[in-house]
Formats: sequence, structure tokens, C-alpha cells
Amino acid sequence: MRAQKLTFAALAVVAGLSLTACQNGEDDLGQTAPSSASSASSASGGSGSGGTNQDGGKDSAGQGSGGQGTAAGTGSNANSKVGKCRTDDLDITASDSTIDGDTEGTVAVEFKNGGRDCVLSGYAGIDLKTSAGSLSAERTGEKATPMTLKNGKSVYFGINYPLNKSGGSGVRITALVVTPPDETKSFSLEWPGAATLPVTDGSGSQVKVGPMGSAGQGEG
Repeated sequence: MRAQKLTFAALAVVAGLSLTACQNGEDDLGQTAPSSASSASSASGGSGSGGTNQDGGKDSAGQGSGGQGTAAGTGSNANSKVGKCRTDDLDITASDSTIDGDTEGTVAVEFKNGGRDCVLSGYAGIDLKTSAGSLSAERTGEKATPMTLKNGKSVYFGINYPLNKSGGSGVRITALVVTPPDETKSFSLEWPGAATLPVTDGSGSQVKVGPMGSAGQGEG
């Protein structure tokens, strides 16, 4: 009888150990499952967070559109909703920006938007009225980036021309005529630079114009 009792006791111990091992195995799986669920939840949360970010993106875009507007303005979707700048929308002024020691003269032209937000792209047309007739400026060839000009904001571009150091009377400049990009209506104003250009053989224009934003002031 004693031997039989010992056998039963040994079996009970073995069964107990087996049960403990099974329980430990289930706990491991139980810990792993929440971890996987947590990862899935994080992925879901990432997606949900993405939705929140998208909403935030809309707010940011809205702020960009209402604030500086440059980044938003360069987007094709934004530009498709904004018309091009018209001559009548712009306050056009020019100032002498030549620095002492420069080999060329520089005039900076300012386009200040006095109306609705509008799109500017490329080069303005520049013509100088001179004592020898009309002289059209050539483009510098710099890359022109489309931009949205907000109401009340300004953009500048430069006109470079040779200084008359010949000692002669040269060619007298009487007026500056500016035509905004993609426009046909021009605006005439007083030339603020040096009074004359050197006389040339007529082989090409001595006057160069840069694209929108090419002058030092940038967009303001």
C-alpha cells in the first residue's frame, strides 16, 4: 500500500508540473498577443494620426495661403484658382540700385500688388525710350519661377545696362516702359538710372532684364 501511495504522489507531482508548464506557455502567448495588438493599434493610430495630420495640413495650407503665400502660390492647384497679375492691379515703380564701383548700372523695378492675389510668371517686357529710338531689353536667361503675389506684397526684378564712360554725350534715355508678364498693357515711368547709354554699333541690346524676384530686395 505504501508503494502505491508513493506512486500516486509522484504522479500528482508530475501532473502539477505539466499544468504549470502549460500555464506558463499560455502566459507567454497572452503577453505576445497584446504586443501584436498594440503594434496593430499603433499602425491604426498612425493611420488615424495621418488623418489628423492631413487635417493639420489643410490648416497649414490655409495659413500659408493667408500668410506669406509663396509656397502655396507655386503649387499648380493654388495657381489654377488665382488669375494672372494685370497691369491695372500693380503699382509699378523703379529706383536706381547701382552701387559705386559696379561696371554696369542697375535699376530695380518694383511690382506692388494693389488688388486681388494674382500670379506672376517669367519676365516683364522692358523698353527704353531714347533719343535714338526705342530699345528693348534682352532677357538674362535666368530661370523664372511662377509665384503668387499677395495683395499688398511686392516683388522686384533688375535691369542692367552699360554705363557711359566714353566721355561723349551718348544716347539719352527719356523714359522706361514696363509691360508685366503675359500682359499687353504697358506702363510708362521716368527712368531713374544714368541719363545716357554709350553709343554702340547696334549689334545687340546692351540692356538686360532679369525674371521676377531677380533683384536684391526679393519678394516683400
